[in-house]
Amino acid sequence: MAKNKNFFERFANWATAATGSSAAFFTAISIIIVWGVTGPIFKYSDTWQLIINTGTTIVTFLMVFLIQKSQNKDSKAIHLKLNELLASHQGASNRMVDIEDITEDELDQLHKFYVQLSDLAEQEDDLTCTHSIDAATENHKFKLSNLKTKKHYIDARKKKDSSRQSL
Repeated sequence: MAKNKNFFERFANWATAATGSSAAFFTAISIIIVWGVTGPIFKYSDTWQLIINTGTTIVTFLMVFLIQKSQNKDSKAIHLKLNELLASHQGASNRMVDIEDITEDELDQLHKFYVQLSDLAEQEDDLTCTHSIDAATENHKFKLSNLKTKKHYIDARKKKDSSRQSL
């Protein structure tokens, strides 16, 4: 991919890295110490207090936007990586791609589904078996009745049992 970034993109990447560094933290601590030490010199005046208040307010205001930009970029990259994993996995439901665009109520409904799916998975002996989002209950019943006769399941159970016996 081309690395053709505009000025703000390059600045935001640099500023995010710089402000998240140990040097930035120690610089901030140093500024606060210098400000605190100068208190008696300026007789703890309103102007002396206003300097730190104004400075921290401006920095905080600007950092909110910088952090949000960085967070948006990271979030988008993570979503794209997850979408790629979903799209490339044959057993995964493609309904999960771009799920971040659905409503809060739809997310709550899916959450309830996955809680139920988790409950079904806890009833199984083999954690390597998975459910599809479209047929969780049917798959669970199928697994309980038919899957235990499959070679991969029998082999996995033998391996699990032999590892228990060796302990």
